[in-house]
Amino acid sequence: MESFVMTEKSAMNEAPLDVLAIGAHPDDVELCVGGTLLKLAAKGYRTGIVDMSRGELGTRGTPEIRAREAAEAARRLKVIVRENLELPDGHILLSDAARTAVVRAIRRHRPRVIFTHYWDDPHPDHAHTSRIVTEAAHLAGLIKFDAQAGLGRHRPHVVAYFLLPHKLVPSFIVDISAFAEEKLAVIQSYASQLHNPGSPEPETLISTESFLRRVEARQRYYGALIDVEHGEAFYVRQALNVDDPVALLTRPMSLYS
Repeated sequence: MESFVMTEKSAMNEAPLDVLAIGAHPDDVELCVGGTLLKLAAKGYRTGIVDMSRGELGTRGTPEIRAREAAEAARRLKVIVRENLELPDGHILLSDAARTAVVRAIRRHRPRVIFTHYWDDPHPDHAHTSRIVTEAAHLAGLIKFDAQAGLGRHRPHVVAYFLLPHKLVPSFIVDISAFAEEKLAVIQSYASQLHNPGSPEPETLISTESFLRRVEARQRYYGALIDVEHGEAFYVRQALNVDDPVALLTRPMSLYS
């Protein structure tokens, strides 16, 4: 199977990415922003994924199986690059080593936009990934930080957060209606994690028969807020710079405001 892992040397020879999605485990990005990545790739943007860990503590499958599934998902997402930082699953902690690893990934790929986990999340790996990426996005712009790596400074324009708490109003929602079926096919790359009545492995939240329906329900909820079928929601801390407020404010919004 084609590898999507890029070395530091080869990455530096590539054109910068437009968008880099960073998830704690293989499949986090696909579940939360898979439709957005598909839409951006269709628009000609250069996209990539960094997984913080191999998901080796996962109840089902093995790290080797997850790696093959992640490569297949990356192929279907049409991302330019996918790499794994191999931080310890279940022990992704805010540390200088973790921040430096993400700083180097940012400098290798030089994205304009980063997508990552929202910081208020019950899964500690998700919450810590959010903090690590947020700090690394700033540190990557400091010329003297980790200068010995020789990668050159780069600071993304913005970090946009996904997998939002239910009561949080998103900063923006991406219409992924045209890509919903394709996103489902991408998620199904992770066969080891999903519902399989014949599997002898213990059941998990993701492996329940209703899980994919709940993913779709979440998409339909966010889609309804902008009067479309399917949506993916994001939050940003910065004020958005709007060039044409009329064009923005006359696009579909909530029917229930």
